[in-house]
Amino acid sequence: MDEACTHWFCIQSRPKQERIAATCLRKWEGIEVFCPRIRFRRATRNGTTWMTEALFPGYFFARFEPRASLCLVRSARGVRGIVHFGDKYPLVAEATIAQLRECMGPGEVETVSPVLEIGSAATIVGGAFQGLQCVVHRFLPAQQRVTVLLEMLGQTTLVELHLRDLLPPRIQPFAAAFQ
Repeated sequence: MDEACTHWFCIQSRPKQERIAATCLRKWEGIEVFCPRIRFRRATRNGTTWMTEALFPGYFFARFEPRASLCLVRSARGVRGIVHFGDKYPLVAEATIAQLRECMGPGEVETVSPVLEIGSAATIVGGAFQGLQCVVHRFLPAQQRVTVLLEMLGQTTLVELHLRDLLPPRIQPFAAAFQ
């Protein structure tokens, strides 16, 4: 690929199809794709589960030569279009992509693991106390358990839970690091 003629563009995907669209575009010669994603724990009815989502939901980046590949990119599976304003397609600076890649590490998926600390708030996502807020009191690492302070009936009570049944407070958006 002749990098002198290529530029980075922001591609809009169909809802929840960033990875599908990126995979489709990667198959074409002369198109480089960067689709950053984050992996994190989310509370569900059955406890916590690992989720992977696009860092920028509905968007990813592709570098290509516009005259040769514009129509191909627009018509690729999972692509809604290329971000544009009228007939102008804004370019994404190489430095912006480099900074994103630096933050993402060696791959396109960064695991975001919020840290539970003594004294931090958490939500119970499993067991009899599911949905209640608590405060971390002590870790029992050998058993993968934790004791928490739980307010019940106007009194604070110590309760021992499995670590997987706790979820730290909502993760701050990863993209805030770039503001």
